[in-house]
Amino acid sequence: MIPILDLKRQYKTIEDKVKDMLQEIVESQSFVLGKEVEKIEENISRYCGTKFAVGVASGTDALILSLAAMGIGKGDEVITTPFTFTATAEAIVHAGAKPVFVDIDPKTYNINPALIEKKITKRTKAILPVHLYGLCADMDPILKIREKHGLKVLEDCAQAIGSKYKGRATGSMGDGGAISFYPGKNLGCFGDGGMVVTNDKKIYDNMRLLRNHGSDKRYYHKAIGYNSRLDNLQAAILNIKLSHLDGWIENRIKIAEFFTKELKNFPIQTPYTPPDYKHSFHLYVLRTSPAVEIINYLAAKGIESRTYYPVSLHLQECFNFLGYKRGDFPESEKLSQGSFAIPIYPELTLKEKTYIVDTIKQFLNKTFTTLKIKNENHFFIR
Repeated sequence: MIPILDLKRQYKTIEDKVKDMLQEIVESQSFVLGKEVEKIEENISRYCGTKFAVGVASGTDALILSLAAMGIGKGDEVITTPFTFTATAEAIVHAGAKPVFVDIDPKTYNINPALIEKKITKRTKAILPVHLYGLCADMDPILKIREKHGLKVLEDCAQAIGSKYKGRATGSMGDGGAISFYPGKNLGCFGDGGMVVTNDKKIYDNMRLLRNHGSDKRYYHKAIGYNSRLDNLQAAILNIKLSHLDGWIENRIKIAEFFTKELKNFPIQTPYTPPDYKHSFHLYVLRTSPAVEIINYLAAKGIESRTYYPVSLHLQECFNFLGYKRGDFPESEKLSQGSFAIPIYPELTLKEKTYIVDTIKQFLNKTFTTLKIKNENHFFIR
């Protein structure tokens, strides 16, 4: 079986360093926050080109605390995409605000900036674009809307550390950026972890208070806060991995180029990367409809694949209270049924890469007749 992700291979490349580091921290007995956390905050802020970074307990907390630090709460609205992991909209609700969805661009799968302004009301306080799969959202028009309407912009960078938009790193363009270090991410720790990057000193100061029970001095509390601190063990692992990140991303890009070249003459849509964007390929997502047949075929051949995400957020039971219905966001709904990710990680061998694309070609050649639907930017296979 070729798994969708194999972290054991990555671990083998850094095993000795990790074991030495873990022993050092255990002996020091410094576990919550600490020097390694300070170091990773400095390293990530430098990597993202921001003035500040604050380590927190998870990528979800990075979103929740960022919204709180920006003063967003009860009665406010935050515009975001319905095609993302639930944490994006979940964080808005936990902050006390209401998620307002805008459909996606059918080529990039990110929020469509052309549809944002019509959703702005007197209650709108922020836009929360997601840099999905490792591809940046189209930020320039979003930032223009921010300036025009006096809004905040929080970038969801959970899947996109190392990605760039016209030379600018993810997290550096809005008022803040929320990063996830979940193990499966391009830069992942050995558990949950997250980071907020920002150039805004007020947001930075608020974040440092909020993550530690509203306290900047032991037993003195200025605000109602959270228990959301990045621990020293996870930070140390991230410091080791960060030195490898650019090399790992370059390998992902090369693998993606191989897949795209091999599949370019076949009736399936490969990922689109606009000019002047750097795609970090957290996921390599192919588009065909329906996707379930090819997912099952690949599984039978020993290749794991899956759909990210099979149910658009506006149709999730937990968001029924928002009042959306099927058909409200057609591009998101089509993508949820007509896309799937295949394995892409730096350690994939040439033999594995070749087997993956050859198996996809076999499926397309044997099973389907191609119909290109007029006025669509992708193929539907029937």
